[in-house]
Formats: sequence, structure tokens, C-alpha cells
Amino acid sequence: MNAAAAERFERHRRTLVRHAYRMLGEYADAEDIVHDAYLRWSAAASASHVADDRAYLRTIVTRLCLDRLRSARARREVYIGPWLPEPVLDDPPDDPQRIAAFADDVSFALLLALERLSPLERAAFLLHDALDVPFAEIAQTLERSEVAVRRLASRAREHVRDAHRQAQVPHEEALRLRDAFTAALANDDLHALQSLLTSDVVFTSDGGGKVPAALVPVAGPDHVGRLVLGLRRKSLEQVRDVKLVTLNGLPGFVVLGEEGVLQTLALEVRDGRIAALYATRNPDKLRAIAKRFTERP
Repeated sequence: MNAAAAERFERHRRTLVRHAYRMLGEYADAEDIVHDAYLRWSAAASASHVADDRAYLRTIVTRLCLDRLRSARARREVYIGPWLPEPVLDDPPDDPQRIAAFADDVSFALLLALERLSPLERAAFLLHDALDVPFAEIAQTLERSEVAVRRLASRAREHVRDAHRQAQVPHEEALRLRDAFTAALANDDLHALQSLLTSDVVFTSDGGGKVPAALVPVAGPDHVGRLVLGLRRKSLEQVRDVKLVTLNGLPGFVVLGEEGVLQTLALEVRDGRIAALYATRNPDKLRAIAKRFTERP
């Protein structure tokens, strides 16, 4: 492909990667899917078989994701402990508008809600509600009738409605809560920590059976507060550094040890308090973030 064709593709890459990530919940797989789509698009474009680059690429990516999801569902049925999407580090962290948009697009709550859908429901919902694709085109992409894809999108919308309509939290408020959370941990202050948590707070930890992690979500400010402080005390000797970051649009942390990234922790804020904590410990899901920190000076 020549430079002009490569530039044509680059106009769509970011949207395609985000779409694939929302479909799969795995960022590395999403990038692989988009690369595969690029190769197929370039061959078709060279033969002058592509009339609409965006629609063609969107169709390829969606179909490749559906193939990947069908095998992934079988793997996740035997996944050890809770499953969390692969965390994505958001840059630049000082752009509140972009962070808010990113959080709405790929929040942990939304991705977990999407995980409960069938692959076709997920595709129909994301194509129509997230990308504004007409139902007629979705029907062609999914090889279903237009009536069928409308039903798929409607069912999906009911399942993800609450996650997709969460009120956006001002970035300053989220950072204030992260700072207060950090201070409570540093002071080993259980009461201060519990005061930052909602009454229905949930701590979810994904180790994938490869590293220690809670096998079920932990709920309630008392249990979550005690668990978080206990984990901090146990990990003090392992932790070399903690980086303040934005993960999937949420305030969070990357915890570093001597061997690299130990885990990430993202804080979901609601009504002025922390409503959910997402701890990703599965090393397979930390590779991209580990690479980012390794590459940084």
C-alpha cells in the first residue's frame, strides 16, 4: 500500500480499535483485530473493491470480533475468579473533556455490562448506539434481517442502560477522592477509608488464577475497607512505586514492584464517594501497561 492509502486507513484506526476493545474487553486483541482488518482492507482496496472505507473496515472488524468472542466465551466459562476487561491507560491525563468521553465509551461498568450480552447483541448495540450505524447496514454486517438486529439492539440496550447512563463525575471531584483514598491508605485509617465508600461499594479483583486475588467480589464499606488496608499491609515489601494514572477514564493507580507492574486499581465514583474498585492483577492483562512504563524514561 502506498502512503496515501495508509493515510486513508489511519483516519479510522482509533475508532476501529475502540470499537474492537468494546466488543472484546481485551485491548491487545483489539489491536490485533484492527491490524488483520487493515491487511484485508488493503488487499481489497488495491483491487478497487472498496467503495466506503469506513463501512468496509467497520464490517471486517465487527465480524472478526464476533469470531473471537465465540471462542472467548468458552474460555471465560472456566475463568478462575471474576473477569475484568483489560485496563487501558488514558493519555493525556490532564484533558478533562477527553477523559469524560473516554470514561463514557469504555468504562469498566459498561464493559462488564456488555460482557453479559450475546456476541450479536453486543455488536448490534455498539454499532447502532455507539457508532450511529443505520440498522440496514448492521443487518448486512451481521447477516440478519433488519427486524432481527433492531430486536438485538433493543434487548442489549435494556441490559446496559444503567451502566451507559451513569452521570459523569467532574474530573476534579474524582481526583479529590483519589487523593483522600491515598491519604487514608498511607495513614492506615480504616474509618477515613470507609467514609469515602458508598454503602453498596464493590471491590472486584481479577487474577485469572495466575496470581492471588479474591475469587468473589467483596461488597460493603466495612468489608472493602478492611480488605484494602489488609492488602496494602501485606504488599508493602513488594511495592517499589505507585503511579497516579487514569484508567478507562477513571482515577487510578499502577502499582510497580521489582519485577514490573503488580496490578492496576481503578476507582469508580458516584454521588461523591467511591462506588467500585477494580483491581487487575492478571499479568496477561498488564502487558501493555507494563510496556508503557518500561518505555518511559
